[in-house]
Amino acid sequence: MKILKGYVFRMYPNVFQKKLIEKSFGCSRFIYNYYLNDKQREYKEKGKSKTAYDQIKALPELCKEKPFLKEVDSCILRNSIFNLDNAYQKFYKEHIGYPNYKRKGIHENYKTNNIKSTYKRKEYNSIKIDLTERTIKLPKLGKVKVRGYRNKKEIGNIKSAVIKKEAGRYYISILVEEEIEVPKIVPTSIVGIDLGIKDTIITSNGYKLKIPSISKELKRLKGYQKALSRSERKSKNRYKIKMIIQRIYQKIKNIRKYFIHQITNKIVKEDDIIVLGDLDIKGMYENHKVAKELTHIPLSEIMEKLRYKSKYEGKYLIQIDRYYPSSQICSRCNYQNKEIKDLKIRKWECPRCKTTHDRDYNATENILFEGLKKYMKIKTREEQVAK
Repeated sequence: MKILKGYVFRMYPNVFQKKLIEKSFGCSRFIYNYYLNDKQREYKEKGKSKTAYDQIKALPELCKEKPFLKEVDSCILRNSIFNLDNAYQKFYKEHIGYPNYKRKGIHENYKTNNIKSTYKRKEYNSIKIDLTERTIKLPKLGKVKVRGYRNKKEIGNIKSAVIKKEAGRYYISILVEEEIEVPKIVPTSIVGIDLGIKDTIITSNGYKLKIPSISKELKRLKGYQKALSRSERKSKNRYKIKMIIQRIYQKIKNIRKYFIHQITNKIVKEDDIIVLGDLDIKGMYENHKVAKELTHIPLSEIMEKLRYKSKYEGKYLIQIDRYYPSSQICSRCNYQNKEIKDLKIRKWECPRCKTTHDRDYNATENILFEGLKKYMKIKTREEQVAK
């Protein structure tokens, strides 16, 4: 099975390479803003605007008018146009929001492609990584020192790379095509998982896991944001405070990322059938009582990582119906208690069988049984197809 996988490395460019990276950020931003303005103007005048391919055809003329665009990799300019086109597609199809002009210092990044060529029966790639020397060869930049993935000796076929700057540090994200062998397993274990706000992950095995506390980081962030609002604009002190704030945000992101990978790896390794309660994340954000908490608990990321990791390991991931009342049903006698809709009730006694339930563990047991029913239907269907 062929998959597309991303690898992120930290980059250590020299002075010349840093200048060229910054120029590339600027050129990428300029092209995006120039053609966004061009699209808006044409739409006002003619009621329609150029496609991405029409804009790419007009790119050589623009490069003659603006010679600084020739100093950077040409792939960056084309990818910037495609990024703008993607932003418009999302606006029309997904109603995400109208594309905005890019500003300097916010989400600094650019994308380049791996161009392959053959000369005298020898293959050449514009992007090439050497994990023994810890270097990566990039168009215009040449060899740049990198750090990351110490245990890997080689990676698959490189498709593209995104160079970005975060909190004054440079990173490169490489998109790679790899061939993996998905193992065929006979399931021997099952787990029901409920995701929540008070406890991030609750499993039918009896585990309740919370995302690590970031209260210290949030307290520091609050202090530095106050200092930023009082600092003088365009001063060196303001720039220093901005860097500190960016580093705090990066630390918070890394804490979450580490937690999610650790817990999802553990679940996928230990269990063959993973049953997950489906959540309406967008709907939850509309509830002002839980929206603030949700910003610090990446439930959608946990669900996404469980999806692809279980797929690559040959495990079964089953999602039950969003409106299945897992918290209201007694896992012993199947009695539905509608009074338990109130989230403040954490423990309740079943009126029929008198069993005392912990709200979260009871929900995970119901999720497990509902998932098992779904799995049996899937298995029966597979057997019928095989016949």
